Amino acid sequence: MGTFGTGQAIRRKEDERFIVGNGQYLDDLDEPRASRMLFFRSPYAHGTITTLDVSAARDVPGVLAIYTAQDLAAAGIRDLPGLGFAASSRTEARAGIGQPPLARDRVRYVGEPVAAIVAESLAAARDAAELIEFDVDELPAAVTPRDALSPEATQIHADVPGNRFAILERGDEEATKVAFANADTVVELELVNNRLAPTAMEPRGCLVSYDAASDTLTLKQGCQGVHSLRDYLAQCIDVENLHVISPDVGGGFGLKYFLQCETVVAAHAARALGGSVKWVAERSESFLSDLHGRDQQIRTRMALDSEGRILALDIRMDASTGAYCGQIGPAVPWYGTTMSAGCYHVPVGYVAVTMAATNTVPLDAYRGAGRPEAAYLIERLMDHAARETGIAADTLRRRNFIRPDEFPHTTFTGSSYDSGEYERLMDAALERADWQGFEARRAESASRGKLRGLGLAYYIEVCSALGSEETHVKIEEDGRVTVLIGTQSTGQGHETSFAQMIADGLGVPMDSIDIVQGDTAKVPTGRGTAGSRSMAIGGSALFHTVDTLIESGKTQAGDLLEAAREDIEFEHGEFRIAGTDRSLTLAEVARASYEQPADGVNPGLASREEFTPEAGTFPNGCHLCEIEIDPQTGAYEFLRYVVEDDVGTVVNPLILEGQIVGGVAQGLGQACGEHAVYDPDTGQLLTATFMDYPMPRADWVPDVEFRYQEVPSPRNPLGIKGAGEAGTIGAAPAFVNAVVDALAGHGIRHIDMPVTPLAIWEALNQS
Repeated sequence: MGTFGTGQAIRRKEDERFIVGNGQYLDDLDEPRASRMLFFRSPYAHGTITTLDVSAARDVPGVLAIYTAQDLAAAGIRDLPGLGFAASSRTEARAGIGQPPLARDRVRYVGEPVAAIVAESLAAARDAAELIEFDVDELPAAVTPRDALSPEATQIHADVPGNRFAILERGDEEATKVAFANADTVVELELVNNRLAPTAMEPRGCLVSYDAASDTLTLKQGCQGVHSLRDYLAQCIDVENLHVISPDVGGGFGLKYFLQCETVVAAHAARALGGSVKWVAERSESFLSDLHGRDQQIRTRMALDSEGRILALDIRMDASTGAYCGQIGPAVPWYGTTMSAGCYHVPVGYVAVTMAATNTVPLDAYRGAGRPEAAYLIERLMDHAARETGIAADTLRRRNFIRPDEFPHTTFTGSSYDSGEYERLMDAALERADWQGFEARRAESASRGKLRGLGLAYYIEVCSALGSEETHVKIEEDGRVTVLIGTQSTGQGHETSFAQMIADGLGVPMDSIDIVQGDTAKVPTGRGTAGSRSMAIGGSALFHTVDTLIESGKTQAGDLLEAAREDIEFEHGEFRIAGTDRSLTLAEVARASYEQPADGVNPGLASREEFTPEAGTFPNGCHLCEIEIDPQTGAYEFLRYVVEDDVGTVVNPLILEGQIVGGVAQGLGQACGEHAVYDPDTGQLLTATFMDYPMPRADWVPDVEFRYQEVPSPRNPLGIKGAGEAGTIGAAPAFVNAVVDALAGHGIRHIDMPVTPLAIWEALNQS
């Protein structure tokens, strides 16, 4: 397949339709006479339902139906699936706490759906919602993991004593204790990884239609994988056929990979009413109901010898599941801890993760899904250790890096790293950022009464470890190329990247290639897009599919050219008898295959291949963030931001840079201001609008000086490691390290995210 388009910075082919307004998002779609759905949500964080009377609401003109948990139970609708765990040494086996699509007997967070109104118009549905009588016998709420784990906390689920859903461990606790006992230096740090609301540009929604004749539900929903969404929904509702279609998706970030309550209720309503039902969230509703991310409280210690080499890590993490278990949510902190060692030699370590049920919206995977938390933990701890030992931050990292000749490297958590040249990348980043000249710049800032800081973070993450992917490629009779693939673009440029590979591999124009995704009736299988798996797994399957299609074409071309198959070579879109000028184009061979199939049975030139990775890939890189702080106000200014990345082989540098810069913006959003905050007494979400929940501002997003170096992964034929989450993972620790570096002269050793000017001002005035 040659160079499969590697390194070509081709502009995204799909952008033209978006720019001119021809994108097809969920709210661009409709069905004739589709009814509208509205949810009545709990204003209480915790309590037993004592009154739920919808009788008056049902009499509102235009109201078609109102559903409660009782109605869904009578129709056989089951709870949403929630992830559970096998027994461990610290906890018994746990089935997932599945969420009822509508609250049953008790409400457990503000915003939990209690009743669903289906009406001819949203206006009628809103009128009906005003007439619903609802009351609860309120119970105390616990909104943080530690609050929920307190002996005084009210139990949220009868079968989860002490609100401890599970306690899971990694590593060797006894060996870790011995290492700490023999350490020359022990450093400790307490961290909070703040709760985030995903806030995709396009809110969640769905359009569901039912055809009674075929007992088919057709669900149209912007998502990250139609097959996964179909399979989750099939666990909740019984129909003969489920057809799921994803139109264009206005941002996913993990949020849109999962099934949530509203889709289940809309599916039931469409079937019960025998028509189409549409629901689209309002923004304030999204804050209350969308799956949140992060929310961990961590105590961590590091043991070092006299030269600053790591001897052991000890990590105790309390992580929120929310009120119910998401489809992957409880595994996110657990999965993230596989990266606790970062890119360093850690001989022994111990991690204990306690997952707590809380009176908050459930949590699930959000861009990075555990790896940003792990990178933040280890990189803050490394900087803290450097300051405590007096060893320079770069020197301490250099002494502990895993060397290139030590791969594959297995960490104390069991992760098997594939490849990397950490020191080389860090040195390149340090040189570009003028690390050696920083103290002179710090002094210049001080002369103006400002505090300057330079933060270093070296991240590593695991990608491409989520199952297999199958692709289909077919040359149509008119010469166009159709590609069926089960990944799902949510803005990453799949239509361009996959078309690049096909164009280069088959020697055809990119505008003759159709990438088909997001439809279970057209694409047979798929695992969707999550964990930066699309190019490494889907692209690798495509690589093999193109290869076998060419081999099939050689057989067909040999018959047409009256030559042995082994004498046929393929290059630049032509099959040629080696050493001659006798040739046929790919289009000519494809057309002939429809008239006279090579196998005598199957017309057309087509191929199907599957790729399953042997293990994950491990992108890594260095972020350097330089800032200046005004101590009078706490306000800061970004002066420079440098990224040196290794994401393996790069197919399209332009798309890669967009992913990295967007990821940095998202990481800095968490570090600088984003924080979903619940009132600790009432359980009310205090940040339910953009007035209260600050998205990344223009002055939070510096000009990112991005560069990459290719260190191919040996775990797929393309050498790709993944890039979709990389920027997010490195940004937060780099920024917070820069802030602490600027404030260290005032005795400040740590400051929790989000690091706002107010937080800095308060720290300076309390120190």
